[in-house]
Amino acid sequence: MQTMAVIKKDMEFNRGLSSLIEVLKNIAVSQYRSLEHKFGGFDKFMQAIESYFEFIDFAQVRHPFLTPTNKKQVIVVVTSDSGLLGGLNMQVVSRALAELGNNPGQLVVVGDRGKMYAQESGVPFVAYPGIQDEERLPQAFQLRDYLFRNALRGKFGLLKVVYPHPISFTVQRVETVTFFPFLPDSLAAKQQDPDKARVISNVIFESKLEDIVEYLVYLWMGQRIYDIFGLSRLSEFAARYVHLEDSLRRLKEMDTKLKLQYFRVRHEIIDQSMRELFSARLLYSS
Repeated sequence: MQTMAVIKKDMEFNRGLSSLIEVLKNIAVSQYRSLEHKFGGFDKFMQAIESYFEFIDFAQVRHPFLTPTNKKQVIVVVTSDSGLLGGLNMQVVSRALAELGNNPGQLVVVGDRGKMYAQESGVPFVAYPGIQDEERLPQAFQLRDYLFRNALRGKFGLLKVVYPHPISFTVQRVETVTFFPFLPDSLAAKQQDPDKARVISNVIFESKLEDIVEYLVYLWMGQRIYDIFGLSRLSEFAARYVHLEDSLRRLKEMDTKLKLQYFRVRHEIIDQSMRELFSARLLYSS
């Protein structure tokens, strides 16, 4: 049985730790809201890129981005350098390894946590540093250039990106996005609806269709990776908040048990003191 002094010390430690967790929760919320307000600034840019594909008859284009001959795949896995994510990084890496289980290939890992898990799995990988908010755009372009250059060289033909997607502030889901073979949203809609399969005609192209597609995909990849990096950061802040909230709940449960234990020990000491006092009075009265 612990003494009252030890129990009281544990209760004071829990109160201090709870205050610290509350501060960390508020920081996570502030970071999430701040980054969330910055989203959507490039929507018109992406819509403009997508609109160009409506002028292109992809049946006439022969390009490895559209119809890859090399079936080797690369999986990009986006993880965090931070802890307190409740296993979110492990879920992302596990999804990526499952993709490689279906079709062997190579990992491209973003973040130190993913690098650690990849080393344990024994899968060959290329590592990139974790996402920094101030450097997110150049980091996205650096990764884009590496993937784009190696795809053109024929080192791989299939490309997917696995990352944590924030469904809401309290719910995150691991998602997989296919980059190659490239299928723009406009073309996907045409495949689903034959009435939309018409291509805008009477368009004069000064460059070859293959070169136009290649450049548009280059622009699209940079912006898409940039957005994915931002969504991953949002998921990181949200997952950290959820994990901290769960830790705070368990601390409160532990504190409740400590309080009950404290009062039980206190009552036992009082009862023992009363019994000793009563016994002493009986002894001296006789």
